Amino acid sequence: MTDADVTAVVLAGGRSRRFGRDKLVEPIDGRPLLAHAIDAVRPLVSEIVVVTAPDGRPDVPSGVRVVHDPVAFEGPLVGARAGIAAASSPVVLLVAGDMPDLVPAVLASMVVALREADDAVVLEQEDGPRPLPMVVRRDPALVALDRLIGGGERRLLALPDALAAKVIAQSTWRALDPDGATTRDIDTEGDLA
Repeated sequence: MTDADVTAVVLAGGRSRRFGRDKLVEPIDGRPLLAHAIDAVRPLVSEIVVVTAPDGRPDVPSGVRVVHDPVAFEGPLVGARAGIAAASSPVVLLVAGDMPDLVPAVLASMVVALREADDAVVLEQEDGPRPLPMVVRRDPALVALDRLIGGGERRLLALPDALAAKVIAQSTWRALDPDGATTRDIDTEGDLA
C-alpha cells in the first residue's frame, strides 16, 4: 500500500461540551489543536478530509478538504460516514481532531496491518480496543456504516465491531509509542496540562 491508496479523515464536528468552547482552535505549542492531528497524518496519505458540523468553518491548510456532517451533532459514527464517503482512496485512516500526539509510526503500522486484516484495524488498550485511530477499507466500511446508522447506532466503536477489526496488541504498538501518546485526546481543559 502506498500513500496514494490512503485518505485521512479527521473528525472535527463535535460540540466540545466538556471543554466549554471550541477545543479544536485551542493553542498547543503555538498551533491550534486541530493542526496537530492534520500534521501527524499528512506524511502518510495522499488526501486529508476534515469532517465538521454543518455550519463549521475550520481553519485548515491548503489542500485539506472540508466536508460537513449532514446533521449537526449526530455523533462520531455519522461524522465518520460523511468523511469516509468523501474519501477517494480505498483505504481510510480515521483520527480525531482532538488527538494532538498521534505518532505517525503507529499510524503507518496500522495501515500496513490492514494488508493482513479483512476490513479494519484498531489499537488495543488496557480496557479493550480503541475506536480511534482506526484504519478501514472504504467500501466495506460504508456498507457497515449505513447498516449501523440506519439501525440507530451512533457509537464509533460499533464500526470496528461490525467489521471484525484486527486489534493490534498494546505491547506491539507501544514499542513505537512507549508513552501511549497516540490514543491521547483532549476532552477537558485539564487534559491540556
